[in-house]
Order: sequence, then structure tokens, then C-alpha cells
Amino acid sequence: MYEAKPLSDEDSQRLFFKRLFCSREDCPGDLRNVSSDILKKCGGLPLAIISIASLLANRSQTKEVWVSTLKSISAAVDKDSPIDKMNRILLFSYFDLPHHLKSCLLYLSVFPEDYLINCRQLILLWVAEALIPGQERESMEQLGRSYLNELINRSLVQPIKVGADGATVETCRVHDVILEFIASKAVEDNFVTIWNRNGFSENYSSNKIRRLSIQEDISPRAEEMAKTIKNAAHIRSINIFGFNSVLGKHASDFLSSQVLRVLNIDGYIKECYLGHVKSFGQMKYLRIDTDHCKKLPEDIEKLQHLETLDVSSYNRIRKLPASIIQLQRLVRLMVNPYVQLPDGIGNLPALEELSSIDFCIQSIEFVQGLYNLTNLKVLKMCYTILVRDVEGHGKACMSSLSKLFMSLRELYVATIPDAAFMTIMDSCAPAPPPLRKLVIGHNVTFSTVPHQISSLVNLTHLRIGLDGEVSMDGINILASLPMLLSLTVCVPPSTKSILHPRHAINSHGFQRLVKFNFRCWLQTALEFEPGAMPKLQRLKLLLAARCQFKYGQDGLVLGLQNLAGLKHVVLSIDCDAATPAEEVLDLEDDISGAAGAHPNRPILRIERVGRSYTTAQGCSRCPPDHPVLEAQ
Repeated sequence: MYEAKPLSDEDSQRLFFKRLFCSREDCPGDLRNVSSDILKKCGGLPLAIISIASLLANRSQTKEVWVSTLKSISAAVDKDSPIDKMNRILLFSYFDLPHHLKSCLLYLSVFPEDYLINCRQLILLWVAEALIPGQERESMEQLGRSYLNELINRSLVQPIKVGADGATVETCRVHDVILEFIASKAVEDNFVTIWNRNGFSENYSSNKIRRLSIQEDISPRAEEMAKTIKNAAHIRSINIFGFNSVLGKHASDFLSSQVLRVLNIDGYIKECYLGHVKSFGQMKYLRIDTDHCKKLPEDIEKLQHLETLDVSSYNRIRKLPASIIQLQRLVRLMVNPYVQLPDGIGNLPALEELSSIDFCIQSIEFVQGLYNLTNLKVLKMCYTILVRDVEGHGKACMSSLSKLFMSLRELYVATIPDAAFMTIMDSCAPAPPPLRKLVIGHNVTFSTVPHQISSLVNLTHLRIGLDGEVSMDGINILASLPMLLSLTVCVPPSTKSILHPRHAINSHGFQRLVKFNFRCWLQTALEFEPGAMPKLQRLKLLLAARCQFKYGQDGLVLGLQNLAGLKHVVLSIDCDAATPAEEVLDLEDDISGAAGAHPNRPILRIERVGRSYTTAQGCSRCPPDHPVLEAQ
């Protein structure tokens, strides 16, 4: 095992105080001496420093509390090796957690090392495992989100991808050292039983297995696994990851528990038959992320407690059993867009999320049934071609979608004729819909920004494609959305005439916008005027090199210095029509200089695209003292 070099005293203090007070100078005077003693106990271990600082951040900032913490740490870590010291500090942090957070933390041991965790899936697993109290689904998810945020605040979970609002963590990961500690504690408390490269966890007992996590191929010891699982009648959840070539042959053994509530398959399982799933009357969560399971059982209606069915990554499936419409508690149904769903979808009164369906392969009876899904909040859909109009199919689609549009919270549209979408948008009048997120796919473009967009006053996230003039009227429509946090505007290549050469973003509108992605393949310039987008933190641009200079009298017209809240910039330079190639170099230098001079010192990434990319290669220049985010 590689042992990292401890941090210096100065670096230890910088890390410690940054977590608690932003800087050492902001630390109250009466806490500075005791903080030095606490740091000595951490031995320069970064993870230990962060763990203790995060623990203190959740306590009163008084000398008495800090001295008490120091005494507790001293009793735990004195004379320990660095590894033992780290484990004892983690144990100290663990025992400081309230009971409900301990359970949620231990559950993270079901995931393998370095696994990127989808936060919403994690919260739904917590809910299915009854780790989140309550009865009302939406409030339980919100409570689960607050639990996750608390674990992140305590530095026990690492946020990886954060949403446009700057607060909602979308993916996370557990540090290897922390995961090893969590797994050890989960096994010790019989909270989780883990199968890895060494087989089962130490000291496991088949009649005590409650939660099983299969993280490695069982092939070398398949018989041991099968025999053990066959006698385990009380397994509540099974999570399967990675490659498993023979596990499918033993499915009847590990799918024998009558009290199974969670089955999460995330990996390669050859010839896995799920016929036994129908006997799991208590199952609440079923997710299949593999192409090697056979079809779902026809009598799936026996899963009367099922709330989540996710087969969205199960690409071989083309049809769902007709009996699925009898699942009265089903809340989330996620399939791939090639799946034909049975008629009678309107018989699912609890359904709140439906994705990703292609309306054109569904029957007219199915489409008409959507009209009755009064609780549906999230819809991911596409409409690939306009067919079946002679049967009234198109009219039924427009009718159901117009009705749903007035109650949906999130709508994702991969493909749809723009005229059809405008018909749906016309249903907004007179009352504004509660829609918060509208994502329109790459295959859907509008000649101008639809004026109906202005009625979506609750919208926080919007992605839209334009195949025409990006006019000031269109910009003003987008700027008028009062709740907008994230905006993506895409303008693909076009053979039409050149658009307005300069788009100016002024101080009117976009008052809450945090993330702005503008991808324009046409020769046009973008400029941020003083006071523009005051809360913008993340800016992602694709722009033509020559146009940012062509329309400015004094060089670059972008105006990064006017974005007061800027933290991250990603600039993609369209090198086509950049003559000479120095235009690309000049744009890179000017952007780097503007970012370097910005008070926030935003992280910058520059990349080149376009057919002329090769003519401008090898010339990227950035000030050596400016932080640069490497391409990922």
C-alpha cells in the first residue's frame, strides 16, 4: 500500500481553516491554539484533517466544544500508526452521526470501489430499504436528499457532478479509505454482506444475510455462493455489479428469498432468467442494467408493492408484459425508447415518472390512456415520425400531451416535429403550467424562440435548439423567465444567410441564471454587457474565432469581466474560417487573459473544433499563473 507524504503544518492549517472559516485569519482568536493541537493529532493526513474539520463544522464554534473534541481525539489516536489513526478518526466521525445517517452511510458499502453513484438512484434505494421515514413519496425523496447533503457536508461522501443550481448533487463517490471503513463497519454490524474477490465477508452467517452485495465474479467459487444463498431466506436486497458469467445459472438460488425488496442488477450477467421475480410480493425496487437477462415474467402483476421498475438500459427488451398495468403502486416506469407498452397505461394511478417512450410505436389506446395519468410529473419521450394520422393517432398524441403539459414538472423531448410541439405549447394559455425542466433534444430546432416559452414562468432548466435567427426578441423571451437557473441554446450549422453578427446580453433578465451553455456554429459574436447574468457561475461556449474580433473595435468583444459570479469557463473555438490561424491563437490568449484578470480567477478550459482544427494545432497559450482545467 502506498503511504502518502503528510502535509506540512502550513498546508494542514490551510486545509483545516478553509473548511471551517475560509482562512486562518477568519478563525476566532480563542480557537487558534486548540486548533493547532487538533491538527497535531491528525498527523498531516488530509482525509483526517477534512473529517475532523467537517465534524467541527457541525458543532458550536466555542472553545469548550473544541477542547472536548480534542480530548476525545487524543484518547483515540495517540501512539497510533497513520492508518490506525485515520480509522480511529473515521470511527470518531461515525459515532458522531445520528442513527438515521449511520444507516444511510453504511448502505454505501453495497457499491464497489471507485463506483460512480447516481444520487437519485441511491435515494430511491434508501427509500425502498425503509431507511427514510415517512409515507408521502415526494417528501421522502426530499428527506433522503437532505440526508445525502449532510453526509457530503461531513466529507464522508464526495460530490462529483453538481446540478445547475449549484446545490443539487447528481453523482457522488466514496473515498477508498472511507469505503473500506464503511464496509468493515457494515459487515461487523451485519448490515451488509459483501461478496468480492475474496469471497464472502468474514464472519458472515447464511441465516443472517439481510443485504447482499455481489461485487466480483462468482465463477471461482460458484458452488459455495449457491449453497449459501439457497439457505438465506431473509435477504431483503441484492445488488449485483460487474462481470458475472455463471451467476445467471444460479439465479433460482439467489432469487429465492420471499422478503426481497430490492434487486439491482448493474453489470454483465449471462443468461439471467428472471422468472422467479414474480414471487417477490414485497419487492419495491427492480432495476436491470444488462442486456443478458431474458424477458420479464408475464405475471409481473404479482409484484403489487413494486414502486420502481427500471429497464431503461435493457436494450433487448421490446415489449412489456400486459399485466404491468395492474401494478397499482408503480411510481416510476423507465424503459428504452424501443419498448412498446401495453394498452391501459391510464390504470396506473400512482405513476409519476415515465421514460423514455416513442409515441409512434405505441397504440392509439395507449396514447389515449396517458390522458388519465393525473399524477404524472416526469415524462421523457420522442415522436420520431408522423404516422397513423388516418387512425387519429397524431390527434390523440396531441390531445394527451397537451393535457399532460399542464401538470408535468419535467419534460424531455428527444424528437418531435416543431409544428406538433407548438401545438402542445399552445395549451399553456391561460394558466401557466408547473413545468420546471424542459429539455428539447438535438433533433428539434425552431426558426425562432417560440413566444409561448415566456408563459413557462416556473421553468428552472431549459435546452432549446434554433435553426434560424437568434434575434434580440428571442433573447429577451429567454431573459424574461424569472426562475431560470440553467440555459442551453444550440444553433447548428446552416446554409441560410448569416445571422445577426452580434448578440448582446445586458443587465435585463437572467437574474438567477447559474449555468449558460451557448453552442453556435454560425459566424456570430457574443457579448456580455456590464451587469449581465449577475449570478452566472458556469459558462460554456462554442464560438467562431474570427467573429469575436470582427465586430469589436478594440479587439475581443466577449466581456467575461462583466460576469461577476463566474467560476468555470469552457470555450470551444470553431477554427473554420479562421484566416489566418493566428485568429485562434489571439482568441485563446485574450480569453486566458480575461479569465486571469477576473477577480474570481475562474477555472478555464479551451478546446478546438472544426475542419480547420489541424491548421491551428499546437499553439495554445495560457498565462502560467492562471488555473487551467484540463480536458476530460
